[in-house]
Amino acid sequence: MKRSWEGAVLKVFGAKDFSLAVTGREQIGPQFMRIHVDGGSLLADCGVHPTMWIRLWFDDNGKPHQRAFTLVNPDAAAGTFSLDFALHEGRAADWARAVQAGETIEATVQGSKFDLPDPAPTAAVLVGDPASIPAINSLLTVLGDIPATIWLEYSHDPDRSLPVHARARDTVSWVPRQDGGDRLVGEVCAALTARAEATGAGMDTGYYWLAAEAASTRAITRHLRKTLGVDKRRINALGYWRSGEAS
Repeated sequence: MKRSWEGAVLKVFGAKDFSLAVTGREQIGPQFMRIHVDGGSLLADCGVHPTMWIRLWFDDNGKPHQRAFTLVNPDAAAGTFSLDFALHEGRAADWARAVQAGETIEATVQGSKFDLPDPAPTAAVLVGDPASIPAINSLLTVLGDIPATIWLEYSHDPDRSLPVHARARDTVSWVPRQDGGDRLVGEVCAALTARAEATGAGMDTGYYWLAAEAASTRAITRHLRKTLGVDKRRINALGYWRSGEAS
């Protein structure tokens, strides 16, 4: 499939292209499909890190259409991993519904990285939704003794059955998507403000990882930076999707 200008730009910035072979599929919820793949040399060439994501390229009536997905359960020795798809409208979801073992799809690796802030945080705040649960689960495996407070926005009740690998020291709050995401923003910002007031100290001993809808992610990030004065080096924020945008 001929790439758009996006593919050319990514190559200029050192992107690497790979072909993934589908090995199986697994329904993990009413609205989610997990696709298992053999990544060829992808993991060996690029390594593996928490929250690692790749771009997949789909055909959109003859035009290339790319979307980012987080790796699930990557096995560096075997070169395999999985990818989770929300089954709503869009080219990516249509592909996941129909794809069969033995088929292939093109992927690009560029831009994915991860580092905990130094000095190490005393607590973590993780904000996301079903699309970012794979990344949150990978984060929880490397936080060690650092407790995490997790907020997850959901649109459908079955979303809450998706596995979150929370540990005994973590707290998880599911927040229904209401008012275009305003409820999530309000609850998270109010809780963070209360935490800052209760401790009587700054928030710069924490780590803040945000990956929800783009406008919500920006609003919470702005509250952390402008209202609570958190150092930007302690915030990792990425809008995983935009309201009204097809996948």
